[in-house]
Amino acid sequence: MFAGLTDRSWLWLAAECYLVGLLLGTFSLLRGHRQSGAWINTVIAAGYLFQVLGLYVRGRAVGGCPLGNTFEILQFTAWSAITLYFFVGVTFRLSLLGFFTSSLAAALTLVSLSIPAWDATRREHIFGGNAWIELHAALALFSYGVFALLALTSGMFLLRHYSLKSKHPGGAFSFLPSIFDLDHISVRLLAAGVTLMTASLAVGSVYWLRDTASVNPTKLLFTAAIWVAYAAALGLRLRGVLLARRFGWAGVLLFAAALLSLWPVDASRHSPIPSPATRTVPR
Repeated sequence: MFAGLTDRSWLWLAAECYLVGLLLGTFSLLRGHRQSGAWINTVIAAGYLFQVLGLYVRGRAVGGCPLGNTFEILQFTAWSAITLYFFVGVTFRLSLLGFFTSSLAAALTLVSLSIPAWDATRREHIFGGNAWIELHAALALFSYGVFALLALTSGMFLLRHYSLKSKHPGGAFSFLPSIFDLDHISVRLLAAGVTLMTASLAVGSVYWLRDTASVNPTKLLFTAAIWVAYAAALGLRLRGVLLARRFGWAGVLLFAAALLSLWPVDASRHSPIPSPATRTVPR
C-alpha cells in the first residue's frame, strides 16, 4: 500500500495525522471534555512515524541530514518538537500539551508542504561530507525544536496565568496543568535548548576556526543573536529577574524571532563558498 511513496508523500501523511490530532483535541475542548491522551498520542505517533520515513527518504536522496532549504528546516523543526513532546509530555502526563504540539506540527508541516517555492531545489551533500558541520546543523535545529516546545508551554502558562488573574479557572482553563508545573517544565526546556545550541556552536567553531573563509557572516550573526537572547533569558530567569508572565511572553516571542531568523540564515546558505562537494539540483 505504501510502496513507492515519495518523501513528500510520507510527509503529507504525517501532516494529516498531526491535523487529525489538532481536530480531535479541538473537538474535545469544545465539548468540555478532558483530552484523551491515548488517542491523541496514537495519532501523533503515527504522524511521527510517517515524518521519520519521509525525512529518511529525503536524507537518502540528498546524501545527508535534510536541512538544505526552508521546507526541510521547518519539517526538521516540527520533528524535533514532536520528539521532545514524547519525553516531556509523557513524563509529566500533560495530555493537553499533545494538543498544542500537534497544532504546531500541523502548522509547520502543512505550511511548508503548501509553498512549493520553499522546496524548489534539493541541495545534495550540503555539508560536503563534513560530519562536524552536519552535527552542528542537526544540534542547532534540534534546539529550535526544544524552543518550539518551550513556546507551547509558555503559551499554556500565559493562559493559566490569565485564568487565575481573571478569576475564571473553569471551562477549558481547568484542563491546563498547574502554573507551577508549567513554569518548572519551561525552565528545564529553556536550559536544555540553550545547552544544545551552545554545543552546536562549539562543534561548529571546531571547523570554522580551521577555515574562517567558509564562515557565512549573516548565518553566524543571526545564529549568535538567537543564542545570546535565549542564554540571557535563562540567566535572567535563574537570577529571579524574568518571572511569571514576563517569562511566559519571553518564551513565545523569542521563538517567533527564532523562526523569523531561519529565512535570512537559509537565504545566506544559497550563496555558499564554492565547493566541489556542494551543488544545487533542480527538482
